[in-house]
Amino acid sequence: MSDDRYTFIRYELADGRARITLNRPDKRNALNEELLTELHDALWEADEDNRVRCVILTGAGPDFSSGYDLQRYDRPVALQVEHRRGRAKFDDDAWHQERLQRLRMALFDMHKPVIAQVQGRCLAGGTDLALLCDMIICADDASFGFPPARSQGSLPSNMWLYMVGPQWAKRLLLTGDLIGGRDASTIGLVLKSVPADQLEAEVEALADRLALIDADLLSANKRIVNIGLELMGARTLQRLAAEMDARGHLAESRTAFNRTVLEEGLKEAVKQRDGPFGTGRVEL
Repeated sequence: MSDDRYTFIRYELADGRARITLNRPDKRNALNEELLTELHDALWEADEDNRVRCVILTGAGPDFSSGYDLQRYDRPVALQVEHRRGRAKFDDDAWHQERLQRLRMALFDMHKPVIAQVQGRCLAGGTDLALLCDMIICADDASFGFPPARSQGSLPSNMWLYMVGPQWAKRLLLTGDLIGGRDASTIGLVLKSVPADQLEAEVEALADRLALIDADLLSANKRIVNIGLELMGARTLQRLAAEMDARGHLAESRTAFNRTVLEEGLKEAVKQRDGPFGTGRVEL
């Protein structure tokens, strides 16, 4: 059963699972505020629906998500917009980062488990979503990374530390380099990596197993693990990450990136950001 209430996502309900698809394939599923709002609402709808045992989160087209939609960089950062907060001041920027983070945190806070089904590129904001899911299964040829950390700021959400430990988190985030699906599985960034043509079947098989379990028990077992993460500081770290990103936005490299977007276009700014890193891919 599909749902036509949404514009930027697809919501389908069948066989004890809700499948939510990021649905901007022409933009490589770049995340704008409207998409994140729809995702937030759909996640809580699935969590309330007694027919649902788990959620599968995936992306339309060849990629899971290329990251946050950068089109807003093609205009100057507003100090204030009609007596509302702009983004130019530190506190205003942090406020906006925290507001968007509350939308993403539904993945962590909802009671029912969420499986991320990742194909193609899972970059920047795409990783912010995937790493807040309970389990990630990816294609062998998937790519994970946060290239904007090279010049645009720090990560507004950060579960990398809890997934891969401090050394791999630093190795990937300090360089913005990418890691492939099979290697991501080796270091624990994802649960499992499989050939691309087996990805959906692998995810569906796991969802089938979850569908056999009482929803109350799924909730209890998800929540005790997540409470453990909270005791290790995970929720506090997410809030600090949003504020740290606002600090990162004060870096000169961020100013230079924005200036290049205004003067030469987004494509050129990204080329200048990533060009010196070559393929930017980590090989184990």
